[in-house]
Amino acid sequence: MKIYTLRAKQSLPISKQQAWDFLSEPRNLKVITPDYMGFNIVSGADRPMFAGQIIQYIVTPLMGIKTTWVTEITHVDEGRYFVDEQRFGPYALWHHKHFIREIEGGVEMEDIVDYKLPFGSIGRLAHPFLVKPKLKEIFDYRKAKLTELFGEI
Repeated sequence: MKIYTLRAKQSLPISKQQAWDFLSEPRNLKVITPDYMGFNIVSGADRPMFAGQIIQYIVTPLMGIKTTWVTEITHVDEGRYFVDEQRFGPYALWHHKHFIREIEGGVEMEDIVDYKLPFGSIGRLAHPFLVKPKLKEIFDYRKAKLTELFGEI
């Protein structure tokens, strides 16, 4: 069994509270997701984030194929971190940790995603050519969009 890890860090010139308010609002995920992915929240984003929250999305990650993605917010430490885990969707495992730390002049946001692909050896073969570059593209877009919205340090 192969579990992959994606790490992304970004520093922004905003307060910890501003970062938390933006990142912990499920509707803002659409803002930082590329438009071509057709991201749409179906249910579960009608209240502030809490542990146990189930959020259902429709997303089109590859080749125009619409996919239902259901995540659960499993851990929340207000202002510091939260974790979302896929309950149903395209991955065999998706465990995404979001950390916010105060630094001089703003905050550092860190994402750590542990994920496993479906389809055994076929999934592993597709990883370096399809999945890894797509995830990098999505997180690069997110970084650019957050910089556009908040600036950079």
